[in-house]
Amino acid sequence: MGRYALRRLMQLVPTLFGVIVITFILFNVVGGSPAALTLGKNVSPRMLEDFDEARGFNKPLFLGFWTRTRAYASDRTAPFPPAWRHLPGVAPTNDPAGVSVMRVTGSDPVEVPILFPLRPNTRYRWKVDCSGSSGAIGEWVGDSGSVTQQFSMVAAGLRTLGFQTGSGGGSGRLVIHPKGGTVELRRLTLERRMPNPFDSQFAFFLNRLARLDFGTSIATGQPVLEMLREGIGPSLVLVIPIFVVELILAVVLALVCAYFRNTSIDRFFVVVSVVLMSVNYLVWIVAGQYVLAYKLKWFPMWGFESWRYLVLPWIIGTFSGLGGSLRFYRTVMLDEMYRDYVRTAFAKGLGLRTVLFSHVLKNAMIPIVTNVVMAIPFLYTGSLLLESFFGIPGLGYLSVNALNSLDVDVVRAVVVIGTVLYILANLASDLCYALVDPRVRFE
Repeated sequence: MGRYALRRLMQLVPTLFGVIVITFILFNVVGGSPAALTLGKNVSPRMLEDFDEARGFNKPLFLGFWTRTRAYASDRTAPFPPAWRHLPGVAPTNDPAGVSVMRVTGSDPVEVPILFPLRPNTRYRWKVDCSGSSGAIGEWVGDSGSVTQQFSMVAAGLRTLGFQTGSGGGSGRLVIHPKGGTVELRRLTLERRMPNPFDSQFAFFLNRLARLDFGTSIATGQPVLEMLREGIGPSLVLVIPIFVVELILAVVLALVCAYFRNTSIDRFFVVVSVVLMSVNYLVWIVAGQYVLAYKLKWFPMWGFESWRYLVLPWIIGTFSGLGGSLRFYRTVMLDEMYRDYVRTAFAKGLGLRTVLFSHVLKNAMIPIVTNVVMAIPFLYTGSLLLESFFGIPGLGYLSVNALNSLDVDVVRAVVVIGTVLYILANLASDLCYALVDPRVRFE
């Protein structure tokens, strides 16, 4: 068994790595900039850059020496920042192919706007895709105020201009000289060089996971791991009693249905299970709060001060999920009742109770164990609706608040930990099969 468990753990490594990669893509690639989503688009570019710096979003995605900086455009993907529209002699237009360009005309030079000072002692580069009339040039004016580099902007194409900032930071500037003609800019980007090509967002993400550092909540300023520790207790206190009581009731009632199969008792519980499954979970919560807590005053409506505040959520959580569990376990029990070994047991003269508890229940343990073990990882996140409606400060309540406030680090931590627990639950369910069924062998 130990060798089998070790082999399965080794097989889980590539699976876990694949899950980490998918999680990384979902949070770092899909959906746009986490900084803009969390802080909004009206904050300063420097605040967006600081957010990215603290969370590693201002690095190359997987590999590379160069990464874009918000010092030129607050949106890293934008070809031109909004500040261009307010510069004299500059106007947006379209080229013959319909591509948006920025046209610089006149005799006066135009200085490319920088949104905040560049890092000291750091190498940068401008990438300029442009074309211009005769004599048009671009210049890089260094920290001292003198022109250190100059390039022609006449011929169409992409040009790269690299420079190094001094110890005092980046006070240099890029200046465009139309020379009385026109310069059309198709794209202009400012990139920062990384110390090594492996200093990427993915490496930053893996390094944090290895140290169990899930970052800092943007909403509360607390370390995410500390918030998870505070929330796991209330969540488990809420969901474990619901889980255990619902499991016992469902299995017992399923055995009752098998004992009285094809009778009015069996049909009654089938109807009850269908009704319980048909009523929406939210309806149970709202009706329970209104009738039992608000009207009858039997239970508190909101809070987490003592066990009395948990009784109503326990009742609602248990009975709202009982219908599906009862229907599943009843099907499992009845499926076992029509197998050959049950007919043999009855032929030997064994009583119905003995057959149910010594044979049917024992042989039905594999689907029961599978269902139970695979449900355990979801206990970690608590109950989103119950915690939100009853004010229980668990991980479900924390997750809902994080989603509403776009708290990226908290949401990502909940997803990653929940995924790891689900993978480990798969291994645990396989190991449990041998404990409940001696016919299972590890090979």
